[in-house]
Amino acid sequence: MLGRLVAERLEADPGTELFAPGVAAVVRDADACVLNLECAVSDRGERWPDPHKPFFFRAPPVAVDVLVDLGVDAVTMANNHALDYGHEALLDTIDLVAGAGIAVVGAGRDEAEARRPRVIERAGTRIGIVGVTDHPADYAAGADHPGVAYADLRRETPRWLLDTVTDLHADPDVDVVLVTPHWGPNMVEAPLAHVRRAAAELLDAGATLVAGHSAHVFHGVAERVLYDLGDFIDDYAVDPVLRNDRGLLFVVTIEGDVPVRLEAVPLALECCHTRRADPDESAWIGRRFHRACAALGAQVHEHDDRLIVEFRSGAAS
Repeated sequence: MLGRLVAERLEADPGTELFAPGVAAVVRDADACVLNLECAVSDRGERWPDPHKPFFFRAPPVAVDVLVDLGVDAVTMANNHALDYGHEALLDTIDLVAGAGIAVVGAGRDEAEARRPRVIERAGTRIGIVGVTDHPADYAAGADHPGVAYADLRRETPRWLLDTVTDLHADPDVDVVLVTPHWGPNMVEAPLAHVRRAAAELLDAGATLVAGHSAHVFHGVAERVLYDLGDFIDDYAVDPVLRNDRGLLFVVTIEGDVPVRLEAVPLALECCHTRRADPDESAWIGRRFHRACAALGAQVHEHDDRLIVEFRSGAAS
């Protein structure tokens, strides 16, 4: 989320440090980085005409430089803030981000483009990426207007989404299928039943890995499912119980086409700045992640300040 106060900092000083060196180094060390871009990037547009919508996020065009400098390879824009400043700003965002060499999924000039996956190749691995959101319905792209890839996952996982995943899985030019859904409500500490059902269906359809977001706090992981990544940078008010100012940066190791390991790096989210967590913060994050994973049947161990989950699929291979 590079809007609001983050945007003000970027406008005042485009070179401001949003990510501490220790955080940026983890991202840059990865072969590929995929994230949820939860704002428009534009200097145009008007607020979406919804009297009940409380928050509107828009970043200046210079925000694209932040993504490039960080080493981001792809973003999903299937979320509830992509159209905060209307169709004009959404299209600006797509053009600016794609123009910087970063793949965009989950939004487009019409429904077909919004739903279309993108394939990136990094370190010899071809990654097919699918972005989708289960809210809001009025941001959905249509046959003749821009928007996001919308699917009401609370009711059922639509056939078009499952077919998209299956087709990617069957494509000989794709090694890995990553599905990144924006699902469920804000500020819940565990995935809801419909999220867990949809995750299982996406895996059955051929997803290599499912990595979701929306809750603003990290959830536990299960076999090849990261239910919620939590936040990475923001200016949000802090919930004193759920502590959305404490997060994780998830690094997944894939060998061939098999996810074998997840390493979660503890983070501290200050206002408009993200750094590595200190020992006390890391201890709190570790306790919460252990509990959340145990509830989903996953075991966590710690090594070199990282929280590790070994996927059974990797062990079996």
